[in-house]
Amino acid sequence: MNETNAGGVRQRSVEIVVPVYDEAHVLAEFGRLHAHLAESFPFPFRSTVADNASTDRTWYAATDLALRLPHVHAVRLEQKGPGRALKHVWNRSAADVVAYRDVDLSTGLEAFLPLVAPLLSGHSDLAIGSRPHRQAAVVRSAKRESVSRSCNLLLRAGLGARFSDAQCGFKAVRTDVFRVLAPHIEDTARFFDTEVLVLAQRTGLRVHEVPVDRTDDPDSRVDIVRTALEDLKGIGRMLRSTLAGRTRVAVPRRSSTPQVPTARTTAPAPVLPAGATTHLEYAS
Repeated sequence: MNETNAGGVRQRSVEIVVPVYDEAHVLAEFGRLHAHLAESFPFPFRSTVADNASTDRTWYAATDLALRLPHVHAVRLEQKGPGRALKHVWNRSAADVVAYRDVDLSTGLEAFLPLVAPLLSGHSDLAIGSRPHRQAAVVRSAKRESVSRSCNLLLRAGLGARFSDAQCGFKAVRTDVFRVLAPHIEDTARFFDTEVLVLAQRTGLRVHEVPVDRTDDPDSRVDIVRTALEDLKGIGRMLRSTLAGRTRVAVPRRSSTPQVPTARTTAPAPVLPAGATTHLEYAS
């Protein structure tokens, strides 16, 4: 995945993961993400569809994308959980920065470069999309709005969270930072990324927030009530860990001299390792 430019300088790279479960019907949207990155993203990248134990034709749709499109990888896990899928792919990534977004592309594609640029440059350690940001433009139901705001309020009250939006499915993290945090992350479902953020904050890492344009998908498979209950359980578990003093982790520090990421100047080269013959991975 890591390439060099004409001057022999290594280009910093990104892997974006789309976790899916029984979402064959919306995987066609993935093509829009791929086209956007291929046409306008200035750094080497790989897009990965991470199927976590789907029971419909999601895996077939994912493998079709991986075989047809360059820079696309498909991973299948036999256990459910978007957090499990993200942890599996991010831990094995060769990219400098790993990210994820929801498969329905509810968040505007134009926000992806502002999300990852501060991590590629060395300015920040994690980045999140923020819907409450005053410059964000969000269209969603009153029910979703109420549940989301309530969860964020509980995070602030219970865990002292200073980030504005834990639930937005649009986040990125430096890969070296994630690998150090990963052994301390217990959740494998939808509280996973919130747990990453809380651990990062407690460890003194810098979190960058990007205002997003977002229109929630009315056909989303996410059960917001169930997700809220999972969040409550996760908050309770992390609160107990906090009281026991188990939430601080020693992580790699940002360079004191911010790095200037080198954008690619030519058409992107294949991103699989030399000698690779497939874009598919089947994990137990």
